[in-house]
Amino acid sequence: MSDIALAASPTATPLAAWLASGEIHPETTVYRGVITPQELDARQTETEALVFGAAVHDMGWLRRVQVKGSDRFRWLSGMVTNAVNELAGNGGAWNLVLNAQGRIQGELSVWRSGPQTYGSGPGSQAGSDDDTLEMEIAADQQEKLLTHFDKFIIMDDVELTPRGGETALGLTGPKAGEVLARLGLPVLRDPMTHARAEFNGMSLRIRREYGVLGEHYVIWTSLHSMPKMWKFLMTGGALPVGVAAVESFRVAEGIPLYGVDMLERDLPQETSQMRTLHFSKGCYLGQEIVERIRSRGNVHRHLRQIEIDGPLPASGTELKLDGAAVGNVTSAAELPLPRGTRRVALAMVRGEAEAKQQPLGYETGEGAGTARMVASTPAV
Repeated sequence: MSDIALAASPTATPLAAWLASGEIHPETTVYRGVITPQELDARQTETEALVFGAAVHDMGWLRRVQVKGSDRFRWLSGMVTNAVNELAGNGGAWNLVLNAQGRIQGELSVWRSGPQTYGSGPGSQAGSDDDTLEMEIAADQQEKLLTHFDKFIIMDDVELTPRGGETALGLTGPKAGEVLARLGLPVLRDPMTHARAEFNGMSLRIRREYGVLGEHYVIWTSLHSMPKMWKFLMTGGALPVGVAAVESFRVAEGIPLYGVDMLERDLPQETSQMRTLHFSKGCYLGQEIVERIRSRGNVHRHLRQIEIDGPLPASGTELKLDGAAVGNVTSAAELPLPRGTRRVALAMVRGEAEAKQQPLGYETGEGAGTARMVASTPAV
């Protein structure tokens, strides 16, 4: 087998490997470049934990990459779409990575630790030597994005260093904060903030990320401590869930995934994710196209959330209005809930269909159905 084939073969996350070594042997699946548990309980039980309670789940697909060097703030600000210099001392921001034509190359989060910003505004060189700057990148994007970044480190004092020896667990749901409080761990008031904690001999980094229907925490711990932390979160009231339920919850929240809902051909404004864009932070790769769209006109299609009445459509299913194709489903999910199963999806829809605000039709091998665009995330 070639080195390329070996590098492309996904490996089990630390959690999946630990569970498989014990009495539990969950069914696994490949997700974001790794092998992870697909289900750990009945699907409805897992869904209810995410929607109404708190769920602990595998995030071993996430990677941390430190950005070092005296030019790190200026350089990284020129590579991503959101604020870097203006990040608070324990804050983060979701970013897109673009090419010179403004097309999306990937997504990542940038996090800052240490002192508050010493300088701000376009072009400022914020930070000091004890400021820590790092990126969180999905395993299936890490190699591609680091290769992309390396092309733009020319005369800059910048070094990108992947971290090892650790893994991440997710804690998601409207009662996630209650679980942390029971354990005596930091409960973060605001999304995109983080804190360090020492807990039962473990050194943790706790990050609260963006969420719509519930709180989203990522808890980083060492590989050695991960099983103990998993058990503590269960003791605090979190139910273990697999990636299938987590994915359905993601679609219900309307949060897109790169490689599924956002592709290389897409422009940032087409994704409707305006929280990734900062229009006054200074120059960055692809900014000219982003600014041209903002100042001269809109794009002709948008990623929208839709509710489904009918069989669940597969990714790529064509949406039609008056017999004409006006969009495609990018991801769809079923949520089994006490009041009945909800079907939701994300879809790239043309502007003329949005303007008419009429139900869209689609067909699957199981029959036909209709899709209705929603103005905001539907309550579940």
